[in-house]
Amino acid sequence: MNHTNNIDKHLELKLFEERNKSIKYLDLSIHRNTNSTDMEIYSKPTLIDVTLQFSSNRPLEHKLANTFNFYVNRMLTPPITKRDEHQEWKIILAIAQNNGFPLHVIQNPRKKLITKKQRPKPPTTTTQQTKKWVTFSTNTRNN
Repeated sequence: MNHTNNIDKHLELKLFEERNKSIKYLDLSIHRNTNSTDMEIYSKPTLIDVTLQFSSNRPLEHKLANTFNFYVNRMLTPPITKRDEHQEWKIILAIAQNNGFPLHVIQNPRKKLITKKQRPKPPTTTTQQTKKWVTFSTNTRNN
């Protein structure tokens, strides 16, 4: 780790140790139990709920992608409990409300992402036969 931290003065890696059978990794808090692990969404204490205001002169897609698509996707991707998902959804709604977003505008990305994640994936085959065409020519001249 010391070697890596000496490569660039702007890059500093820190080693975090497990505390109380829990560790923070990226935006997850991972808890170790006797026979399993549990995850929940982790936000740093410095998180602020400021985003592009709904009334700003930006396309709606930009305003949603900036924050809400990310937060909703983060809520739906890791295997968290329904209770934790509900708690995270309340946080997302509070952020939306604090930035002037009507709640129905935030519901749409959530519904789309839930539908997308529930959609069955098409079966994949590892061996697909493809047709190949080859042209053969014969040399009719004898030397």
